[in-house]
Amino acid sequence: MIKHLPFLLFLMAFGSVKAQLLLKEPASNPAITKTITKTPGSLNFIAMGDWGRNGADHQKQVAKQMGLTATDVKAQFIISTGDNFYPSGVISAQDPSFKYSFEDIYTDFSLQWDWYVVLGNHDYKSNPDAQVEYSKISRRWKMPARYFAKKFPINGDLNNQVLIAFIDTNPLIPEFYKNSEYGPNVKGQDTTAQKRWLAKTLSDSDPSIKWKIVVGHHPMYTGGSRTDGYDTKAVRSSLKSVLDRYGVDVYLTGHEHSLQHIKPEGKTHHFISGAASEKTPVKLIENQQMAASTYGFMLFSINKDLIKVQTINDEGEIIYTTNIKK
Repeated sequence: MIKHLPFLLFLMAFGSVKAQLLLKEPASNPAITKTITKTPGSLNFIAMGDWGRNGADHQKQVAKQMGLTATDVKAQFIISTGDNFYPSGVISAQDPSFKYSFEDIYTDFSLQWDWYVVLGNHDYKSNPDAQVEYSKISRRWKMPARYFAKKFPINGDLNNQVLIAFIDTNPLIPEFYKNSEYGPNVKGQDTTAQKRWLAKTLSDSDPSIKWKIVVGHHPMYTGGSRTDGYDTKAVRSSLKSVLDRYGVDVYLTGHEHSLQHIKPEGKTHHFISGAASEKTPVKLIENQQMAASTYGFMLFSINKDLIKVQTINDEGEIIYTTNIKK
């Protein structure tokens, strides 16, 4: 028990903000502050997920902090890790949830740039393709297909780019095909075609690609309630070898309503950002660097040699920072 004492003391100190922060190495984490660390010349984007609740359960508070952060660092875009509309997705591109859970909530000018979006399991309960269709209506909503990829220049430099693959993890979970809510929309999906596409995308030999990131909804590892869940195991079984083979730097997800950083053996860092309007308990698992049960999001700042990830709660506090170096 003695060797865990520093961690316990840190947890008690953080308890004053009514949240749960678990760290593998508390001493290495900077003191909690509201001052964002800026990296000049970087590609900046916000990663958030599990949000669409018509503004309820701290969605508005998180949206406000997202706006302040995006303004501060001049974020170029936002990534949503799925479960965009609770409780059951949307039924069409004209569904009022787009207005009440998205357009009317994320109103800050700094959040009017592109939103790159993936589908979560709740989005599969109605009509997932309606979110694809909404890309033709909204200037900022970017989901051209259920899975897609894009290269992002770092500071406008086409010789230094970040490749991001946005995938649909729902069809990769066998149990969903028997589910009365998810089943109708996963049936007919060609998982082999998606995995073949992902392998081709990640095998791109373009020398300008400095980093590779994959964004999905379901994590491969988690210190939340789904550590041994069938969905976690299914996605890990389906995708881990692909990410390992092509040297993916970051796998970014949601699904768990918390903020987490896990670094298992290998190259890939796993981040969970699914606390944009609900928080659930966390625990430390093997290889877990950080787990926080608090409302919030993550800020990624990337240059050709470094990925800096800052985890920010709904009060604008930077509760965890980590660096990934080349």
